[in-house]
Amino acid sequence: MRHGRLPDGFGVRIDPRVRSFSEGRVLIGGSPTRMLKLAPAAAAMIGDGFLEVSDQQTAQVARRLLDSGVGNPRPRLMPAVEDVTVVVPARNNRDGLERLLSAVRGHPVIIVDDGSDAPIDSSTFSTCGSRVTVLRHDVARGPAAARNAGMRAATTEFVAFLDSDVVPRAGWLEVMLGHFSDPSVALVAPRIVALDIESNDLARYEHSRSSLDLGPREAQIRARSAVSYVPSAAMLARRRVLLDEGGFDETMHVAEDVDLCWRLEEAGWRLRYEPAAQVAHDHRVTFMQWFSRKMFYGTGAAPLGERHASAVAPLNVSPWTFAAAALLATLTKWGIFGALVAMGTTVLRLRRTFVELDQPTRVAAIYAAKGFWAGLWQLASAACRHYWPVTLLAMIFSSRIRQITIALAIGEGLADWWKHKESGGLDPVRYVAYKRLDDIAYGAGLWRGAVRARSVEALKPTFGG
Repeated sequence: MRHGRLPDGFGVRIDPRVRSFSEGRVLIGGSPTRMLKLAPAAAAMIGDGFLEVSDQQTAQVARRLLDSGVGNPRPRLMPAVEDVTVVVPARNNRDGLERLLSAVRGHPVIIVDDGSDAPIDSSTFSTCGSRVTVLRHDVARGPAAARNAGMRAATTEFVAFLDSDVVPRAGWLEVMLGHFSDPSVALVAPRIVALDIESNDLARYEHSRSSLDLGPREAQIRARSAVSYVPSAAMLARRRVLLDEGGFDETMHVAEDVDLCWRLEEAGWRLRYEPAAQVAHDHRVTFMQWFSRKMFYGTGAAPLGERHASAVAPLNVSPWTFAAAALLATLTKWGIFGALVAMGTTVLRLRRTFVELDQPTRVAAIYAAKGFWAGLWQLASAACRHYWPVTLLAMIFSSRIRQITIALAIGEGLADWWKHKESGGLDPVRYVAYKRLDDIAYGAGLWRGAVRARSVEALKPTFGG
């Protein structure tokens, strides 16, 4: 990892979901869940859950809290907003450009016209309040190449990538810039919310469940975590870092943002998701456009599988969780007994990890139950989304699998509705119907991409310890 010292005044707040044991010397939380052991002196620095950097020792403890995922940054300094250039890849969306430019007044903007049918003329935007430069690709080369061209043309320390179909909300930039007071942070992304929230059922579904919206909780961006990547529709980055790391992969026309995040992580840089900053996105809300877009996203798994095989696996559960779920699914006396044995084994294994805590068996049982539920959620989601063609085939030949799958599809859909429900959103019946169509589209794209690439890397499950 990159280890620049955190500046004095930089704060770290313990995440409210983290559990504290042994008078604050042991913290359990983060994503994926991990246990952090602190020396008594380090635990005393945190006090009521907040640590402010004031010297080398507090800087080291703050760094451990951030890297373990149990703490969230509270920076107090930020670079100047004048150090940011907005880069916009665009193709045939003049109305969207005009709407976007009115929201970023005062910032230098580089529009990269990626082969629009009618070339974009910078003089069109002379009254928008920003210094606009237009670069032109006569033939469309894709959004990755367009972003790279704009980034190379910029001269500021930071670049904000914004697609032409987004509208930043007030304060979006200032909230994200503060994170760069940590010298090891290379990229920060806002929460992407819906621009249209109620014009039809699809708009209401996307308002609650857009694949671009990564939720209301701040997080470190890390492969195989709750926020494993961020979409390039809106992100802010250190220009020099992206140039040094090769920028976006121009051979990829989908999932190039995921690839960038994972390459930066592998290079040791830190990335943050900041939901307090919000950018509204003009979602596709006509059915065919929506369905085909979900399929398009699914095709991105194959090129990712070739580059980051383990990170892109659609299923990652422990062998014991998988065994317990499989035995429980038999709905037989011996199957349920076997599932209990598997769960008991997991508790005993975790107890050895928590042996230094008070009531280690109780703590182990709690986290074993949480792990089993999370694994069961993954299995149900994967069966309905990534592996639905296999699931459908199994349903044809087995009435028991058919019954279990229908129950899982409804149960997982209702649980997802409860997790993502918003005021004014869809009722559970319509939500579950759209969720299953969403999964069918993505899964179809995933399998289509795998067949085209003649690669199964994006379909391989992994079984952690």
